[in-house]
Amino acid sequence: MKDKIFLQNHGVNIDKSLEIFGDMNTYRINIGEFLYSITEKLEKLENYLNEKDFHNYTIYAHSLKSDAKNFGFENLEAHALQHEEKSKVGDIYYLTQNISSLKAEVEKACKIVKEYLNINSQPTQKELTKETSFLPAQFSKKTILVIDDSNIVRNFVKKIFASTYNVGTAKDGEEALNIIKANKDNNNIISILLDLNMPKVDGFAVLDYMQENNLLDIIPVSIISGDSSKETIDRAFKYSIVDMLEKPFTEDNVKRIVEKTIIFKDITK
Repeated sequence: MKDKIFLQNHGVNIDKSLEIFGDMNTYRINIGEFLYSITEKLEKLENYLNEKDFHNYTIYAHSLKSDAKNFGFENLEAHALQHEEKSKVGDIYYLTQNISSLKAEVEKACKIVKEYLNINSQPTQKELTKETSFLPAQFSKKTILVIDDSNIVRNFVKKIFASTYNVGTAKDGEEALNIIKANKDNNNIISILLDLNMPKVDGFAVLDYMQENNLLDIIPVSIISGDSSKETIDRAFKYSIVDMLEKPFTEDNVKRIVEKTIIFKDITK
C-alpha cells in the first residue's frame, strides 16, 4: 500500500480529507467504499441522462461531488459540481457533451485509489463493507438511525459509535420509513441523522411522515445535508428538528450533534 505522499503527488488534497477522517487509518478504511461508490454513481448518472431524469441526475451528481470532496479529489469534485448545477436547470446539451469528461475524472480517481490500495480489480460492495440492513427488523436495543444514500457516510457514522451505540442504517427515505414504522412503538430509536437529498423518497417525505404521526418529539431528528442553501435550511427548520449539520463533517461534529439529539430526547420525556 502506498503512503500519504503518493496521494499528494497525484493531486489528492489529503490534508483537507484528514480534517474529516482524522487519521490515515480511518481514511484507508473508508476509501475502498469510495472506489466502489463512485463507479456505481457514474453508472446511475449515465442511466438517468439517457432517461432525461434530471431530478435523480442532480441527486447523484451531488452525492458524487460530496464523496470526491470528502476524499480530496478536487478535480472530480469540480466536474461533479458542474453536472449538479447544469442538471438542476435541465441543460441536457451540457450534460451530454461533458459526461465523457466526468467519466474520465472518475477513472483517474479509481486508478489512483487502486494504486494506493495496491489492488488490480474493482472490489464488490460485499468485500468493502460489513454493513447490515435492518429492514424491516425491530431494534432490540437503543439505536441511532442514519438515513443517507451514501455508504461512506453510513459506515463512517457506524465506526464512530461502534463502541457506544447500536447504529441502524437506511439508504433512502423508503427504507427509512419502513424502519421507523417497525420501531415507532418500542422507543428504541433514540436519535435519527437524516439526509435530505436522496433518491426514491427524500428526507422531507420522512419528516412529513414523522410530523403527521407525532413522532418528532418521540424520535428526535437532526439533519445531515450537503445542501446549505437558505431555502433548504428554512424549510428544514419548519419541522421540529434538533439541529442541522452541513456536509462534509468531522468525527467531532457527528459526535456533538448525536449527543445533542439524544439529550433532546431525554429532556422531552
